[in-house]
Amino acid sequence: MEPDRELMSDTRRILITAALPYANAPIHLGHLSGAYLPADIYARFQRLRGRDVLFICGSDEHGVAITLAADKEKVTPQAIVDRYHAMNREAFAAFGMSFDNYSRTSIPLHHATAVEFLLEFNRRGILKEKKEKQLYDEKAAMFLPDRYVEGTCPVCGNPDARGDQCERCGTFLDPMQLLNPRSKITGDTPVVRETTHLYFPLGAYQKRLEEYVTRSDEADGWKENVLQYCRGWFREGLEDRAVTRDLTWGVKIPLPGYETKVIYVWFDAVLGYISATKEWALMKGRPDAWKEYWLGSDTKYVAFIGKDNVVFHTIVFPAMLMAWNDGGGDQYVLPANVPANEFLNFKGQKFSKSRGWGIDVQDFLAKYPVDPLRYTLATGLPEYRDADFTWRDFQAKNNNELADILGNFVNRTLQFASRTFGNAVPAAGPPGELDTGIRALMDRTPGAAAALFERYRFRDGLMEVMNLARGANKYFNDSEPWKTAKSDPARCATTINVSIQLARSLAILMSPVIPGSCEKIWQMLGLPGEAAHASWESARTGALEAGHRLGTAGILFTKIEESMIESDGAVPPAPPAEPAAEKITIDEFRKADLRVGKILRCEPVAKSEKLLKLQVEIGTEERQIIAGIARHYRPEDLVGRLVVVVANLRPATIMKEESHGMVLAASAPDGTLVLVSPVSEIPSGATVK
Repeated sequence: MEPDRELMSDTRRILITAALPYANAPIHLGHLSGAYLPADIYARFQRLRGRDVLFICGSDEHGVAITLAADKEKVTPQAIVDRYHAMNREAFAAFGMSFDNYSRTSIPLHHATAVEFLLEFNRRGILKEKKEKQLYDEKAAMFLPDRYVEGTCPVCGNPDARGDQCERCGTFLDPMQLLNPRSKITGDTPVVRETTHLYFPLGAYQKRLEEYVTRSDEADGWKENVLQYCRGWFREGLEDRAVTRDLTWGVKIPLPGYETKVIYVWFDAVLGYISATKEWALMKGRPDAWKEYWLGSDTKYVAFIGKDNVVFHTIVFPAMLMAWNDGGGDQYVLPANVPANEFLNFKGQKFSKSRGWGIDVQDFLAKYPVDPLRYTLATGLPEYRDADFTWRDFQAKNNNELADILGNFVNRTLQFASRTFGNAVPAAGPPGELDTGIRALMDRTPGAAAALFERYRFRDGLMEVMNLARGANKYFNDSEPWKTAKSDPARCATTINVSIQLARSLAILMSPVIPGSCEKIWQMLGLPGEAAHASWESARTGALEAGHRLGTAGILFTKIEESMIESDGAVPPAPPAEPAAEKITIDEFRKADLRVGKILRCEPVAKSEKLLKLQVEIGTEERQIIAGIARHYRPEDLVGRLVVVVANLRPATIMKEESHGMVLAASAPDGTLVLVSPVSEIPSGATVK
């Protein structure tokens, strides 16, 4: 436990930011799982540990995504951002996000902050002016920003690639690279014209950035996926990035010749974290308080994002802060860690605003309570690989874990205390073997969970806490207080005393994940204040004295019936079972050699809409397997995923490609194929029995 106690003595300020979502569409479950829930768990956990925490977020309200939405609806960009900023702020509040400030980048304070950085860089000669060729729509009489152009991806041949990135293969693009480009405004083929822009010399900071990433990883243990993204960019070599663009919506530039241009959104958006902190300080009546977090050498800055924003927070933003700090004035802190999550998928496909695929938060919470959603997402966070959300998993997590384990334990404990001990904490007698065992688990769990949370392993940390809840249920059952109430009242009193202490401990340890339910437990225990303001460390031991009056027990979690998730189309009724195939013997089944495989690489099979070519690691062997899952999974989303492979199939040739095995998949009622994967980490090559 000593390493954890050392962490506990570290009382640095912690600045936490969560990626600024575009204010152009509703927040969906993929957003929550990628950046926001992990950030909120971390912020709530650190507050419980007594740290000085500031948690900042806000709407990203500039850029082409906003103007495209406005063009589509034939309204102004301001109307779009006003609508979605309010909508998403309310969605985050309903989800229980504990932001200290949720700001927006359209406020004057943000514009002033972005202009200050731009002018300072320009004054010191950091920015370079370049003439460049850009696509121009003659009918619309305007230069076309990247997302105003679509065309064929030069890498994978996707005919609907955007001008900034191909969603099929993930390649970042320049509009000039697209084959057969077309304007999204008029549909015409654009022409090439010359324009002038200011550029930030990102490549000049590459050596320092590489040292910064290495140093930060050594100090705080960066995720391997984040390091791989950084290394990939470093291998290709960093290049100058334009900081201005030909667009009318955004932060205006007070420089001669740039009156009709705006600051590029990649430059101004990351500065939204700083302007949002300045706004928080003003609202607190302490205008300079923002400096305590951004300019304080004792601040630990953690930036939570999804994997599609890694480059901006590990390379671009740090380079901008380095450039500012080189001026010798205010010295900004750089992110100590950028714990980016992978994607959350729905029916095998990435949640996507642009494609309208997924489940919006406000729609979900209109029917179901928030804490079961928070818990379900937390148990399946895509911390190291993409994860899938399913309605049946949500139902099972609510019913089998929250209701049957945590809720059942708290309710039966408090109901028993009310009936048998006058709704007060009974005095504990000398501990028996069962009491000693569960108290040891209660003492160990806060440290074990904290060590994982400190390393951004929230799934594993939550599992430690739920194991305490499972242990508490077993302790109650094994102690049999309904019997000892008559045969040994002192033993019964000890059991209920310990169980009540466990309920208090669980209310504290679970509160970063399911805060609303834990406040209900706190009230049921008759405790003053809030569970969120308790001490994490106090969850180690019993803190309720004998005689303490309890509150009123109640149901914490209502079970979700099958009819509920079927009624809104979330889960279609199960189809009639297909007749079983001809029965085989166990010896015949054993002929199938099923192994765990890890997908190393994946790409489409040429001239096929259904097939993907997988390179799969099976123990020490690497095999090529052709799988008919291209309509259900994107190649880039499969890399790193564990699958179950039939390893002893005879080789086959499919579309001129050799296939040495088969991956197992289940067919959902709607025809969706879902890969069969282990639910926890297991080495490739392991035998499936």
